[in-house]
Amino acid sequence: MMSRGATRVIRSVVGPPRCFSTAAVRTIGTDSATAKISNGTAGFFPLNPGKASERAAVTWIRFPVMGARNASTVALDAKEQKEEEKVGTGSAGGVAGGTGGNDEKAIVSYWGISPGKVTKEDGTEWRWSCFRPWETYKANVEIDLKKHHVPVTFLDKVAFWTVKSLRYPTDLFFQRRYGCRAMMLETVAAVPGMVGGMLLHCKSIRRFEHSGGWIKALLEEAENERMHLMTFMEVAKPRWYERALVFAVQGVFFNAYFLGYLVSPKFAHRVTGYLEEEAIHSYTEFLKELDAGRIENVPAPAIAVDYWQLPPEATLRDVVVIVRADEAHHRDVNHFASDIHYQGHELKEAPAPLGYH
Repeated sequence: MMSRGATRVIRSVVGPPRCFSTAAVRTIGTDSATAKISNGTAGFFPLNPGKASERAAVTWIRFPVMGARNASTVALDAKEQKEEEKVGTGSAGGVAGGTGGNDEKAIVSYWGISPGKVTKEDGTEWRWSCFRPWETYKANVEIDLKKHHVPVTFLDKVAFWTVKSLRYPTDLFFQRRYGCRAMMLETVAAVPGMVGGMLLHCKSIRRFEHSGGWIKALLEEAENERMHLMTFMEVAKPRWYERALVFAVQGVFFNAYFLGYLVSPKFAHRVTGYLEEEAIHSYTEFLKELDAGRIENVPAPAIAVDYWQLPPEATLRDVVVIVRADEAHHRDVNHFASDIHYQGHELKEAPAPLGYH
């Protein structure tokens, strides 16, 4: 039998019995709800078995030190309970369904980040999440399309004939399917700007120096080319083997261009300049097919109307004209970047043509 002295010692360590008090809460539903708070739990217990709507919320709070466990009551009003039922409890980043029996799901995040509602100038809701109204622009279609850099040095000639050699298998594969040809062209054209911007970014933080705006300029070029691709995806639906070809071409071209830029940025920019010249030629042929009626001049995709601020009645021909002008601007930027290197300077020494479309 345990002595009285031992009993007192045990009680002094374990503490007094757990106690709690109750507060009556009126709830709307009859389902039980639970909640978790700091180092404790909260639950509902019916005060009156005959009235399921009358409950008491009990919260246990555990202290980090050994001693008495205290209990307090929490009274939740109807509004808070509705919010709990709507959002639900769970880990951060979970997905909770809405009320009303619909299947729509809202993303619930612990971090409190929610997408802002964006509207157009006329007050209507902005439909695109991949770009915003302040990123749209009116293209300058008056740019000279006939400019050409005549290859003089050995590296220029290598760059020129490398691009020319890539044109023949493209002509053979796509022939006059210019919609699919444009789609494939943009998957390649979007790579140089991203590679150049990435390497300049790494160089800038490695050397603790500014880039002269060239990081942003090259990334703008990559994003612009990607928007070309998103536009032509609405016009030409790629077949499975064309998608497979994109995987292969992108894998080879990305790594080849990455190594080429590491070895000689002036060579890499010259290659991109000649690629843009070929793109201008391809879109000119595309326009000839449209004007001849061999390709239907369908209405412009909605994404193109918003991105280039086109009128609602714009057609595919208007889109091709604008994309060709964009390629001409990219031609100028990359030939200019190559010339900077040829003259013995670095890109940071010449202000980048930001927003040059």
